Amino acid sequence: MSLLIKNGEIVTPDARYVADIWCEGETITRIDRDIAPPPGAEVIDATGKFVFPGFIDPHTHIYLPFMGTYSRDTYETASKAALVGGTTTLFDMCCPSRAEEPMAGFETWRAQSEGKSACDYSFHMGVTKFDAGSEAQLREIVARGVQSFKIFLAYKGAFGIDDPELYRTLKLARELGVVVCAHCENETLVAERQRELLAEGITGPEGHYLSRPPSVEAEGVHHLMTFAEMTGARTYIVHLSCVEALREAVAARLRGVEVAVETLIQYLVLDRTYAERGGFEAAKYVMSPPLRDAANQDVLWDGLRSGLVQTVATDHAPFDFAGQKPMGLDDFTKIPNGIPSLEERVNLLYTHGVAAGRIDLQTFVAVASTNAAKQFGLFPRKGAIQPGADTDLVVYDPAYRGVLSKATQIHAVDYNAFEGWEIAGRPAVVTVRGEVAVRDGVFVGTVGRGRFLERATR
Repeated sequence: MSLLIKNGEIVTPDARYVADIWCEGETITRIDRDIAPPPGAEVIDATGKFVFPGFIDPHTHIYLPFMGTYSRDTYETASKAALVGGTTTLFDMCCPSRAEEPMAGFETWRAQSEGKSACDYSFHMGVTKFDAGSEAQLREIVARGVQSFKIFLAYKGAFGIDDPELYRTLKLARELGVVVCAHCENETLVAERQRELLAEGITGPEGHYLSRPPSVEAEGVHHLMTFAEMTGARTYIVHLSCVEALREAVAARLRGVEVAVETLIQYLVLDRTYAERGGFEAAKYVMSPPLRDAANQDVLWDGLRSGLVQTVATDHAPFDFAGQKPMGLDDFTKIPNGIPSLEERVNLLYTHGVAAGRIDLQTFVAVASTNAAKQFGLFPRKGAIQPGADTDLVVYDPAYRGVLSKATQIHAVDYNAFEGWEIAGRPAVVTVRGEVAVRDGVFVGTVGRGRFLERATR
């Protein structure tokens, strides 16, 4: 299998130039001008288009038991959707409950994904309890190639860990060279506010935001940063949504805490008013942390430009509006949390970021691909365009104009959170380790080709 991509404008975080890319097997082997097509090679003309390294979504929930139900996507539907949207590698959160052993959870997620994904993938291993038995299992899971943990400072009694468990998890992570991804909210404040709101008769989706104001997220970040400073652990704050939380992360960074920050595409383009729509429509936009006031969007875009925010993810958690969100029809605490956005992330980031003049092309590549590869032990195999890197490439057409819709999406959920939104640009060709997986918005790849990526600790 050989592939030649000609005349495209290659864009990486530190370079931008026109050249040809020659790929043999699964690997980029040469980048130069005017490479003559060898006999039998597939040639893709990228004239007038950008060539990006395959995009990486560092935060998804493809298989997710949550609040008595399961997320709607499978690895087949989710990986197809990811690829059509330009994402060639994804990280799924392996999140067993506190009642389940870590190794059993790891094996469950492996069984759900093995031979079923069209794109490459890895896991963040959820630490939902910490005792002698789970510590031994976590060590084994790290030895099997998982370089990152996921912890929740929320969801008390389900996924959340207490302070002794937090301290011991961070100490183990420091010992093993593992990065700790953290959902930062104060679980006690959330639980108490939920109880009070329900007692006041506030049962609709609007109660979700009121139970999780920005101060609750900021306190969660502050709490994590104190423990990270004490242990020396490397941390990564997932789905940061507001200026109050960002201030806490930046303050810790100035004290020497090693912390990276992720925001989500929805926090950049949606605001609190979507979660305040009439009737139960707002349930489509219930997520944790909740959508914030629009003023936070400029802060997050500025954070991407300045490097205070390192990555843009999705936290893709697809629950049907008709069949699953109504579990919380009379009690907002029972609405399955999450929004589908795996397929839309890259195009929305390009449209509302690059095309709108909020970020440049090189920042776009950094926050949607390269920074995640570096953070989670995949660079330069992923997130790079250079000899020796995997041939995960996105030939992107900036002239394309289209509309997002449930009618045309691939992911399996029954609504599109961005229904009717226009996009300016989309992937024309997407490759996974040298195989063309997408042409002009149509999946043409191979289900099962995706590999579990083993990663080394630092």
